[in-house]
Amino acid sequence: MKVTPNIIRYEFIGTEAKVAKSIHSGYVGIAGKVIDETRNTFILEHEGKRKTIVKDTAIFHFKFPDGTIVEIDGKLLVGRPEDRLKKRVRRLW
Repeated sequence: MKVTPNIIRYEFIGTEAKVAKSIHSGYVGIAGKVIDETRNTFILEHEGKRKTIVKDTAIFHFKFPDGTIVEIDGKLLVGRPEDRLKKRVRRLW
């Protein structure tokens, strides 16, 4: 998978995610499959339980089906999934 700024337009439900860093220390290390997404949260299945993670306070590592692991700041992902498709991304490099 080619990693570009358009990665935030990707559908995250069904991908493996891990919370790499967070303001909330209880979130760090939670990993699992993304089973649902709302405007401000991801719901991960972690050890058979549902964990709700606030997007704005965390940095995520996503593992895509081809094995690519990408680190994305949750602040870029805030918003409804269908509205992220319309969002313009300014290149930082």
